[in-house]
Amino acid sequence: MDDFKKIISNVKAQKFSNFYLLSGPEQYFIDKFESFIANELIDDSNREFDYSVFYGKDIQVSQIIETAKRYPMIGTYNLIIVREAQNIRSSLDLLVDYILNPQRQTILVFCYKHKLFDKRGKLYKVAKKNGVVYDSRELYDHEIKRWLSFEIKKNKLDIDPSSIEILYNSMGNDLSKIMKEIEKLKIVLSDETLITPEIIEKYIGFSKKFNNFELYKALGDRNFTKCFQISKYLFYDSKSIPIAMTLGGMHTFFKRLMMYKAIENKSSASQIMGISSFFIKDYYLASKNYTMKQISKILEYILEADLKSKGVSSRTSNPKKILQDLLIKISK
Repeated sequence: MDDFKKIISNVKAQKFSNFYLLSGPEQYFIDKFESFIANELIDDSNREFDYSVFYGKDIQVSQIIETAKRYPMIGTYNLIIVREAQNIRSSLDLLVDYILNPQRQTILVFCYKHKLFDKRGKLYKVAKKNGVVYDSRELYDHEIKRWLSFEIKKNKLDIDPSSIEILYNSMGNDLSKIMKEIEKLKIVLSDETLITPEIIEKYIGFSKKFNNFELYKALGDRNFTKCFQISKYLFYDSKSIPIAMTLGGMHTFFKRLMMYKAIENKSSASQIMGISSFFIKDYYLASKNYTMKQISKILEYILEADLKSKGVSSRTSNPKKILQDLLIKISK
């Protein structure tokens, strides 16, 4: 994220590169950069003359180069966006000579999605020296939560730690989906409003009582009556949270619980575990309810449930049944 912020800051400061190569499985940042640089350079006066958008499957590299060599007619720069660049059929190495000697008033942006660009290729090596390269990898869960908090505050709202957990556990790592929900809250809430579980339930539609975050808390408390109530809600309809997300979060919870129990100096637990101190009390309470042996066995149960959810060695892929069977094993 820090690399992305730096690229955005340079664009804001009018420090442009002639070539941007953005690639990776996380398409949110690629789309965001494309939108941002277009808004910085293009308006109604030059949109028709100094702005070109190509799609990889429809364009040849020779056509991109030909367009890139043109001078802007109205604006300062000629902006070229190549979307879905991974679908270009001709050799991308044809761009190497152009990037080494670009038209200085052209900005060429390659949006190469769903996978990282091959770092062994000539184009990548030249782009690294003569342009800007950004690898848009998928974020880890703690990075997503940090990004979520940053975006909310950037939109002049505030949020408490429990609400961040509810949003993340409800929507997972789909950054575009999360951003749409933040924009929705920005419209209905006044500046500096604190986003709480009640607000999330009212405006976004995720229950403050029945979500993955509450499931993990109930597990920590060994409140299995509540666990089963939540499990019924989680997989109520086709819009339900994917079971992979539920099981992944459960695995993280018990892995962190094992880590917490192993830490001798509990005052440093928050830093070692990489979580907010706000949640340490949950692990403190849960640590009294589970032994190391139990936690180790539970992690095995979760792995078995994950395999079942993927159709491995199982007659059922019903998420509710898989989760409830898992809860029964944990409760014994």
